[in-house]
Formats: sequence, C-alpha cells, structure tokens
Amino acid sequence: MRIFVALDLTPEIRERLERFVDGVENFVAEARWVRPESLHVTLKFIGEKNPESVEKIKQALSSVRANAIALNFRGYGFFPTPKAPRVFWAGIEAGPELAALAKQIDEATAAVDVSREDHPYSYSPHLTLARAGSRGSAKNTVSTGAPRWQKGDSPNQRFAKLQEKLGSLPAPEFGTMTAREFFLYESQLLRGGSRYTKIGQFALKPQE
Repeated sequence: MRIFVALDLTPEIRERLERFVDGVENFVAEARWVRPESLHVTLKFIGEKNPESVEKIKQALSSVRANAIALNFRGYGFFPTPKAPRVFWAGIEAGPELAALAKQIDEATAAVDVSREDHPYSYSPHLTLARAGSRGSAKNTVSTGAPRWQKGDSPNQRFAKLQEKLGSLPAPEFGTMTAREFFLYESQLLRGGSRYTKIGQFALKPQE
C-alpha cells in the first residue's frame, strides 16, 4: 500500500479551486491537472508499506496531540522558479502550527520505522494544481516540499500564457477553513491519474 498523511479541504474551498482551474487550464498547452477531488494538504509522504506496517503507523498517528489549525488559501506560484516552471500551485497561509503538526507526524512515524524527512524544516505547504507535461502522463507525486531545481531545468515557456493571463488578474482568494482532523490516505495509481482513499482519521484538539 502506498500511503501518505494529509489534511482534507472543505467542499467550498474545493469548489472555488475547481472554478479557478476551469477558467485557466486552457492557457497551458500541455499539463497534468490535478482533479479537484484529489486536492489535499500533504503533511507527510510515507510510501509503500505492508498492511501490518500500516496498522502500526495508524497507532503512531493516534498519539499525535495538536490543536486545530486555521488555513487561508490564496494566491499562486510556480516551482522551482517562475522562469523555469514545472509545477503550478495554489498558496496556503497558516501559522507555525501547521509545520509543527507536520513535524509531530514525522517524529511519531519515525518511531515505527518510517524514514524521517530529509529536510524537516523546509516544509512548504501548497496545493499542486498542475504539472508540466503530457495530459496522458499520470504520475503519483505526493510531496510535502517545494520541488527543487533539477538537472535539466532551464528557462522555459511551459506556463507562459497562463502567467500572462494571471498577471492581469487580482490574486485569487479560495477561502479559509479550520482543520479539525487529519487523515491517512492510500494512493492508487490508476489509468488517467491517482485515486486517494482515506484509511485513517485522527482528531485535532479544538483551538483554545
């Protein structure tokens, strides 16, 4: 089983993101757009685990103690840079509680033999909306951090029309929410994209 930990979105925010994508996706000739129902805020990617290990991970996650988290979804950007874009994303504004939750999850799962994050302090919350490439190409690329510069990256025009269009518009606002729980997901790579299924649910404490 290929698994990861994430926050879900409210239906209202998901709907606003869907309307936004519907209005701009035609400005990119070739891109793999993430289906609206698949959008989530990744806290930790774990990877392939057998059912026995998954149960241990669930037990470890149930020990996490953290408060509910306020999130504001607005703006957009490109990774690794606007001049050499590979990924188009929507922004997430949150206090230090979000990174602290990701760190707690990293520490809890490390206790059951899950690899720690290579760069635990570089947690970069965002929602990946599209990746440059053929629409027919489907990859499972759940990640908690910003895609780094890779060999072969260079200035390109992949998202040029989209960048021109967005440059004439105000920064998009997708809404705010309070995350009161986080989830363990199973990721299945299917024809046409990945399907994410919740297999564990963990409550966050009400904000004080």
